[in-house]
Amino acid sequence: MENISPALLEWFYKNRRSLPFREDPTPYHVWLSEVMLQQTRVSAVLPYYYRFLEELPDIPALAACGEEKLHKLWEGLGYYSRVRNLQKAAKLVCAQYGGQLPADYAALRALPGIGEYTAGAIASISFGLPVPAVDGNVLRVFSRLYNDPGVITEPAVKKAFTARVMEHQPPEKAGDYNQALMELGALICVPNGAPLCGQCPLAEVCLARAAGTTAQLPRKAKPKPRKIVPVTLALVESPAGFLVQQRPQKGLLAGLWQPVLWEGEHLLQAEVLARLTALGLDTGTAAPAALPAAKHIFTHIEWLMSGVRLRVPAQSAPAGYVWASREALRTTYTLPGAFRAYKPLLL
Repeated sequence: MENISPALLEWFYKNRRSLPFREDPTPYHVWLSEVMLQQTRVSAVLPYYYRFLEELPDIPALAACGEEKLHKLWEGLGYYSRVRNLQKAAKLVCAQYGGQLPADYAALRALPGIGEYTAGAIASISFGLPVPAVDGNVLRVFSRLYNDPGVITEPAVKKAFTARVMEHQPPEKAGDYNQALMELGALICVPNGAPLCGQCPLAEVCLARAAGTTAQLPRKAKPKPRKIVPVTLALVESPAGFLVQQRPQKGLLAGLWQPVLWEGEHLLQAEVLARLTALGLDTGTAAPAALPAAKHIFTHIEWLMSGVRLRVPAQSAPAGYVWASREALRTTYTLPGAFRAYKPLLL
């Protein structure tokens, strides 16, 4: 196949979106944007990106940030392990590299939470290094470009695709080339629905377009079935606020806050009241109201939630819990998106 970079770059320079981390591609900005954009759309990320940088304008500020503030800045983006790894890496960068990301692919790759793609994006976009940055967008483009039925989630297939990506990369414009491929996948060679082949600068050389197989590509491994987990919640409100607890520092939603809940159990109203009493809570005389059923899908787990809302008299919080006012829940305590269905009742 003839080299695609001239046509691709010409299209990119004319059609690329103006994005803050693209207009100011300092290493920290590119790093932050790439971590935020994992599993999240650009339009959803931008408000978080601006707010995060306003509060934590550089890597030393990120390294020094308190956990609660860090989680609150990330609230709504999900996958909180991303921001915890971001801070772990920031601390290492301050300790080992004077607070500046190293201009070295292998050194970037060695930092917590920075995989092959993110290291490649930082190295090529910020430092101009001729390395690949192969994400899902790029794999989709090359799967169709070469009409390749390889399963892109398999390491050997991804390695072969990466080699092809590098065959076309102009070393002096590595960052622009990598961004152009990502942009083509995001705007033209789209994942959901038919690709916009009429607007594609590579349409004339695309083998899948010629073969009429774009709808079948790329091929992915079948996802494993999720584990279904019942969860019972109790939104317990007193004059001091809602009763919340912090989740363990390891595992699902580590270190975040949640209402009273019992994971892995579907409890009836009477059982919930009995459990609350066993915690040492005076449940008062008001009848609890049923919460609407809701679900939340994690990568490998699906929560099926139900429960009650209950007003109780003023009292001390049981051990391991705190009373959090609506204002504190808005500004201090980080409630993960798993409880999105119930946030209107809490905030």
